[in-house]
Amino acid sequence: MDRNLQRALSDFVLGQGLSESVLTNMQQYALPLGERLAARKSDGMQVLGINGAQGSGKSTLAGLLAIICRQRFKWKVAVLSLDDLYLSRAARQSLAQCVHPLLATRGVPGTHDVQLGIDTITALRAAGSGEEVCLPRFDKARDEPVPYDSREVVSGPFDLLIFEGWCLGALPQTEDELAEPCNELERSEDVEGIWRRHVNRQLAEAYSPLFAAIDYRVFLKVPNFDAVLRWRSEQEDSLRATHTGEGRLMSPAEISHFVQYFERLTRSQLISMPDVADVVLELDQAHCVVVAI
Repeated sequence: MDRNLQRALSDFVLGQGLSESVLTNMQQYALPLGERLAARKSDGMQVLGINGAQGSGKSTLAGLLAIICRQRFKWKVAVLSLDDLYLSRAARQSLAQCVHPLLATRGVPGTHDVQLGIDTITALRAAGSGEEVCLPRFDKARDEPVPYDSREVVSGPFDLLIFEGWCLGALPQTEDELAEPCNELERSEDVEGIWRRHVNRQLAEAYSPLFAAIDYRVFLKVPNFDAVLRWRSEQEDSLRATHTGEGRLMSPAEISHFVQYFERLTRSQLISMPDVADVVLELDQAHCVVVAI
């Protein structure tokens, strides 16, 4: 590997507070994945979708791939997270009042500005030489979108968009699957199933054209749902280490409650996504890829 590329990858991983062992493991799969993307390159921008549960390493893999594609292939690469499309607190409060109180909490389908995502991908695809596109960003500590004039601006033309998100390409469930609550959150706060059915309907309808824009799909398969709580807690610890004091972070009890919002779709995707993803990277309890399909 080129020394400059190796140095850039190492600097990125260490800058994320991760170990060299994570770099060694991830680059073992990120490099071949970059080669796959190069082999299928054609005119125009391709969209790589990375799906994985909270804390699975989506943003790390996205960052590594961006560095590889920029340095090895000299591509123009943009990176977008589904989290960047979250609605504002006011917009979610409106949904909470009109549809169901659980929609006040960001995370599930129905709490994103889907049209913003579609418009952003469309603009990136169409951007010519020197044409600028403003990428949406979301400040999780403040629980609000980053103001427009503070967002990242990138200029085209683009070869690759790396789009990562916990439910990218997720399939809606059947009515039978929705009938029974899957955890205490649904049993106590979604007794009639209004919330989970609304989420499912959003996934089947509004999110379908957004997911259809993805050309190539990678699924980071977590070992089980129990790992999600631990990894999500580690994410919050990392956020706390760089927190400036604006906004508030979640306590351990709040994190435990929060991950229940994601449990239904996370468990469903562990079953369905291996059949629809182009690449499956299975993770062990230590975040290391142990099987690549």
